[in-house]
Amino acid sequence: MGRVKSEPVLDNKKTSKVDKFDKQIIAELKKNARQSVSAIADTVSLSRSAVTERIKKLEQNGVIKGYQVLLSESQKVGVSAYFEIQHQCARCSEVVPLFQAIPEVVTCRGITGDMDLLVFVQAESMQRLHEIREHLDAQPDFVKIKTHVVMSEWIDNRAS
Repeated sequence: MGRVKSEPVLDNKKTSKVDKFDKQIIAELKKNARQSVSAIADTVSLSRSAVTERIKKLEQNGVIKGYQVLLSESQKVGVSAYFEIQHQCARCSEVVPLFQAIPEVVTCRGITGDMDLLVFVQAESMQRLHEIREHLDAQPDFVKIKTHVVMSEWIDNRAS
């Protein structure tokens, strides 16, 4: 069975308002948001009540927006894939609206090399992934598309 990992969801715009102890507490919560306040207090050299109060303030101030569960790839329903795309447009930004219109697109990044874009997609099924790929294949400005289906995931620091 895959490991379930709980993580704080941080507002990066507000993390500049924290001191070194808050940063240490946040780092500990990123490692394991379900660990005890006592364990965090021991690690950051503060009392349990001080850590409890700081976590409460971080949540109230919106620095910590919430907590989430991240499932290992093997426990997820659906399929994830990366599309490497080469196009013939003058700028990558010209094709971005196409990807914004596909709800399954998680990220779309311009990359170096012989391909222009790297697009990460999470679809509900292999059939839906195939439909997305066919839609991309039909784009006249796309010269080449490579599909890489995700089979396993060992590290995901996106929530950090």
